[in-house]
Order: sequence, then C-alpha cells, then structure tokens
Amino acid sequence: MTSRNELPINLPAHTFLDEHQIPYKRLTFSLETEKGAANVAQALGYSESQIVKHWYLSRALENGAWWMLGGDKNAVSGNLKRAIGSRDIKLASPEKVIEVTGYAIGSIPHFHWQSPGFRTFIDTILMNEDILGVGAGTWDQEIMILPAELARITGATVLNLSIKQSPNNQ
Repeated sequence: MTSRNELPINLPAHTFLDEHQIPYKRLTFSLETEKGAANVAQALGYSESQIVKHWYLSRALENGAWWMLGGDKNAVSGNLKRAIGSRDIKLASPEKVIEVTGYAIGSIPHFHWQSPGFRTFIDTILMNEDILGVGAGTWDQEIMILPAELARITGATVLNLSIKQSPNNQ
C-alpha cells in the first residue's frame, strides 16, 4: 500500500485554510484505494455520509454551480432545478471540470478555486454531521472540516438536495 505519509504535502487547499485560520485536519489514505466516497470513508474510518461528494453543473447557471452531498446520498433532480430556477441542468464533462476547477474528478477541493458568480449548494443533511471529509486536491489526501465552516468558506446555500419533496411541501 502506497501513501505519502512520510512528509505532509502542502496543497493549495491547505494553504487557503491556513491563511484564513480555518480549523481542519489532514488525513491520508492509500493511493490504491478505489475511487468513491464509500471507499474513502472505509479507508479513513468514517461513515460514508461524512465524505462529501459533489457535482459540477455546467449549463445550470452562467458561471456554473457546485452541489455537495453526503457520499451515501443522491441528488433529487427536481430539488436541483428548483434551487436554480431552471430545468436546464447538465453534469459537466470531466474536461470541463478540469477547465473550471483546475482539478481532475476524484479529489477536488470544495473551495479556493471558484470564480466570482460561482454558486455552491450544500445538502441540509450534511449540516447534521459532526465533521465532513472533502478532497484536498490529490488522490490520497482528505481534509476533515466542520460542516458550518465548509458552508461558510464556500459561500454555500444550504438546502434540501437529497430528499424528494411532496408536491405539498415545495
């Protein structure tokens, strides 16, 4: 099992958190860990619901939108459409994700790269977790951060993304 445990690497996400004096914990896992929130959670000893997965939607808004959910959840498309006020949602291609974020899908940090006008949404359920794991920028690096701090530094709108709403509860 390969990991870079020998020396801690300082990634742009770490620098951002350090410069803004935001408390967090750095964790590493094996480079051979299979992709996916469930595998990262298992490798780090956390629940899948604490590892944040995300999608970048390219057509949803002029400057894009970022959706954060627990690793054990799926987005309800109707909730996404209501949040942005448009039925025109489409996941961005891996190439578009790299173009916008500067990172390949798999360990994208949730902060420090957004351009002005970029919109971020975080699932309400994540706010109930004690701590959340987010990508640090390279596979095998994870940042553990408080939900309220993640919402604050990303400027995220907290809303229900994962629970289907009945027509009476819209």
